[in-house]
Amino acid sequence: MKITVLGCGGSSGVPLLGGPDGRGVWGACDPAEPRNRRTRSSIAVQAPDGTTLLVDAGPDLRAQLLASGIGRVDAVLLTHPHADHVLGMDELRIMNRIMGRALPLYATAETLGEVTRRFDYAFRGATPGFFRPALDAIPVRPGDTVEMAGFQVRLFRQDHKVMDTLGLRIGGFGYSTDVVEMPEAGFEALAGVRDWMVGCFQRPPHPVHAHVEKAVAWSRRIGAARTVLTHMGPDLDWDWMRENLPRGVEAGYDGMVLEVG
Repeated sequence: MKITVLGCGGSSGVPLLGGPDGRGVWGACDPAEPRNRRTRSSIAVQAPDGTTLLVDAGPDLRAQLLASGIGRVDAVLLTHPHADHVLGMDELRIMNRIMGRALPLYATAETLGEVTRRFDYAFRGATPGFFRPALDAIPVRPGDTVEMAGFQVRLFRQDHKVMDTLGLRIGGFGYSTDVVEMPEAGFEALAGVRDWMVGCFQRPPHPVHAHVEKAVAWSRRIGAARTVLTHMGPDLDWDWMRENLPRGVEAGYDGMVLEVG
């Protein structure tokens, strides 16, 4: 199983828009380090035959798929309905054409309610030539284990303070973006995971996202052999993380690939 980090940035990416020259606000991140340039968070999970589960579809999706050489999407899982995780859903229209069918889209009933309201045209059935996206809404719940694109995906609830989000586990791989407190059921679902990606927005505590100290403590509790940070903001410079994160914890970057047994 191959995990491609399509994007590992926070809701505004890195750099943020603006800056004195209009070329971005980098915060503590060195603009000369390419791994500090981060698009919005998403991953692709691929089987050896290329079957692909897309997790979240943010506004950078088109560029992310092209940069990573991913030419098919078999199913989509949304962790929650925040804009940085769903605003690329229009790009799935081309994936409909490639696959020749509507795509199953898995999410909680609450998330489906949001996206079917905001993207109602994508849930009206397929049109000849797929002139709009065609998505089949499939409700799921935390605690479910659901087959998606051939993968057995175990889902668990995460606390994002402003709403719940879905975490997921596929075999020895876990993914937890947009979480500030991990319920006990989440720790139980992640127990024994070998490779874990977790959202970590900055160094000091944040009201709705985990910070470095918390993410490291969670990793130790879970016992993951490898923890990769994602959903990172402009406070987290690549070189700083390389020098300061403990062994077994590392920063992700756009285009990173994890081979997971």
